[in-house]
Amino acid sequence: MPNKLLIIIPCYNEQASLPVLLAELNGVIIPGYDITVIVVNDCSTDDTLAVAKQHKVKVIDLPINQGIGGAMQSGLLYASQYSFDLAVQMDGDGQHPPKELIKLIACYEATGANLVIGSRFIEKQGFQSSFTRRLGIGYFHWLNKAFTGMHIFDSTSGFRLFDKKAIELAAVYYPDEYPEPESLVYFSKSGLIIKETPVIMANRLSGQSSIRNFASLYYCIKVTIAMLFSAIRKTQ
Repeated sequence: MPNKLLIIIPCYNEQASLPVLLAELNGVIIPGYDITVIVVNDCSTDDTLAVAKQHKVKVIDLPINQGIGGAMQSGLLYASQYSFDLAVQMDGDGQHPPKELIKLIACYEATGANLVIGSRFIEKQGFQSSFTRRLGIGYFHWLNKAFTGMHIFDSTSGFRLFDKKAIELAAVYYPDEYPEPESLVYFSKSGLIIKETPVIMANRLSGQSSIRNFASLYYCIKVTIAMLFSAIRKTQ
């Protein structure tokens, strides 16, 4: 039987970019994998929900805004409930080209990792983000090294693959507001094998990131504190 793979797309106000992403995903075929796509609409104020329902995908419509972490955990709870073998997070803004999905799968098959992160910065190809954003990502690389002993160069990447063990852990607990860096500490403490593989990302198709200007300083401070507490909290 083929492995069951769930593509989770957490979305907030992505009506412009979502049709392009879903159309590209519809053409993706990976031998040995049965692919299901689910859009988690995080209480968008635009037509994201209507756009998602026009395509042949599963849809979770959250009644209140949960943030990226809550939206992702909703998708991972679905993956756990319906016994998916793997789940992949992809942003709804088009930064994660579906053709790059095979690289995460290949890394998982080659290493048996519980979590595979798609990284922009290993081969430094494709969209590399702004200079100030790269400074912040570099900071989290060294902070993550201090807490886990691992070199994860793109710790804020939202392009990541979860195996069954990672799915079950995340279904129980997943950081809510800015989950990517903090979750690496949590997963590391829980004994998961984490690998990073080079991918080529694109600039977002539309809209703008919620982490910009002064908010970036707020983001760094808040995530640093969250990672610290994740490092000292007891694992179950």
